[in-house]
Amino acid sequence: MSSARELRALTIPRDPGELRAVIAELRTALDGTGPALLPLAADDPAAGEKAVALGAGEPLAEHEDSESDPTSLVIATSGSTGTPKGVLLPASALRSSALATHEHLGGPGQWLLAMPAQHVAGIQVLIRSIVAGHTTEAVDTRGGFTAEAFADAAEPLLRTQHRHYTALVPTQLGRLLDAASEPRGLRALRAFDAVLLGGAAAAPDLLERAREAGVNVVTTYGMSETAGGCVYDGIPLPGVGVHVDSPEPGRISLSGPTLARGYRRAPENRHSSDAGHTFDAGRTAERAAFEAGWFRTGDVGQWRDGTLEVLGRADDMIVTGAVKVVPAAVERALTEHPDVREACVLGGPDPEWGQAVLAAVVPERGVPDEWKLRTRVRQRLGAAAAPKRFVMLDELPLRGPGKPDRRALLEMFG
Repeated sequence: MSSARELRALTIPRDPGELRAVIAELRTALDGTGPALLPLAADDPAAGEKAVALGAGEPLAEHEDSESDPTSLVIATSGSTGTPKGVLLPASALRSSALATHEHLGGPGQWLLAMPAQHVAGIQVLIRSIVAGHTTEAVDTRGGFTAEAFADAAEPLLRTQHRHYTALVPTQLGRLLDAASEPRGLRALRAFDAVLLGGAAAAPDLLERAREAGVNVVTTYGMSETAGGCVYDGIPLPGVGVHVDSPEPGRISLSGPTLARGYRRAPENRHSSDAGHTFDAGRTAERAAFEAGWFRTGDVGQWRDGTLEVLGRADDMIVTGAVKVVPAAVERALTEHPDVREACVLGGPDPEWGQAVLAAVVPERGVPDEWKLRTRVRQRLGAAAAPKRFVMLDELPLRGPGKPDRRALLEMFG
């Protein structure tokens, strides 16, 4: 390249009225006339550390950029290690994701931003708006996400003559469904042509409640490394490849036009060097995260009736008494009980079994009978999957866009 482009920190304001400047910078990052951008929240106490760790203010390395397909965004993600990694997203991946999303949903539309734009799911709302040529409205979350704030932002947008979309995490959807004192929020939610739901696994009961309420929910699976969601309602978007290691359930790998270039300051980024390479399942244990057009995720899944079922993180798999327990399956069994609104299942150290199955539960009403919950899981999944201990919470502690904070939950169990 003739001259190296700089990576510049992009402060994401809390005030929705200040988003116009952010969108202007995103436009220049997409067309390559401006620097690559590192989105960071204005109120993130670790923003400075992330900027230093990922080289904000410094040029991109030659293999981190391309004149024909500039790197537009570097998304900070800690993955499961807590160490900041910078995901290099080229303009082509971001545009491909936006176009495929609109194609899946029935055409371009106007978007409502309801989640933080420093995360890939939030900033993709802004990218889709740019690609569609429409303005973006945003929910004012400075007082927290509420049904009233959602309705205030949604109602003006819904009066425009376009298709209308938004993206939520399960916690936000639950609050809108539960806010009986603010029916405007649910009325507005029903009026959207589609509501993307991602960021964390959604309980089957939550999805059923939303659809019974007339909300067109589309579940999404993806991550920063795939420019956001790339599998909708279990079906890969056009051009997206999905491989599941055998025997199933197995590790999920993804390919296609929405894939990132690699990681910032990684020794090498081999993703785009071997387009058309055939996936070699026999080499998976030795492969890097990015190799030959594929990204090896940390997630475990299986194919069910032609759709991809994501069962959770491989790192979250619980081995108790030499039996493997999938937390997502236990969570599903718990949340299908009428007395359970949300659940997060994790493994804790146990001197006899190696790991014990622990369950943090947000009750729907009252306090559920732990014996009945334990029996329900045992009957469906076997004795090893039955939680040894429960903790009842008003709400789950979260990190990132709607993901349960498992570290904080483990501390609650002592």
